[in-house]
Amino acid sequence: MQKTVYLVDDNAEFRKSTAWWLEGAGYMVQSFGEASRVMQHLAGSASLAHSCLLLDVRMPEMSGLDLHDQLNKKGLKLPVIYMTGHGDVPLAVEAMSKGALTFLEKPLDDQALMSSLEAAFSQLEQGLPSTEEDADVNYLERYALLTPRERDVMQGIVDGKLNKVIAYDLGISVKTVELHRSRVMKKMQVTSPAALVKMVLTRRIA
Repeated sequence: MQKTVYLVDDNAEFRKSTAWWLEGAGYMVQSFGEASRVMQHLAGSASLAHSCLLLDVRMPEMSGLDLHDQLNKKGLKLPVIYMTGHGDVPLAVEAMSKGALTFLEKPLDDQALMSSLEAAFSQLEQGLPSTEEDADVNYLERYALLTPRERDVMQGIVDGKLNKVIAYDLGISVKTVELHRSRVMKKMQVTSPAALVKMVLTRRIA
């Protein structure tokens, strides 16, 4: 069965290059520059059983997050992989809270994209969303290395809070937060807050 990727991004050059890569990897690609257009298309599709959505977060008129809301309201369920060039942690949290499979930062890493697509179509074949019971053992091993205070700081990062806000909430200095934050990033083996958010919310390593 042909696997279809609905690619939604307002940057024409990015759509063209990404579609070329996806087609080379064996996927059928439906490319859209506006979220409203893909909404109409998906609503009229006979079946989305072998489809996933590769969706840009920031777009004019209707954002990727707004599109996801509309799809959920209409009961159109398909795996969603978000993309952004901003590495915005609060956006990552909001995207994952809507049921997104994962969150990728631009420029897209080929291996990360391939792994995300494989996970998306694997989820469709299983017919069930990922659950907490499916948490990656490697993720749990890394999480177990954190001290209670480091876990508190990590939660603050996931919530999109600034260091000074985390410091106020925990009753510690900003310098102490920075130290714990550095240790969290090292123990969880991530290089950016967005990557940490994705790992925590999916309970999986990249």
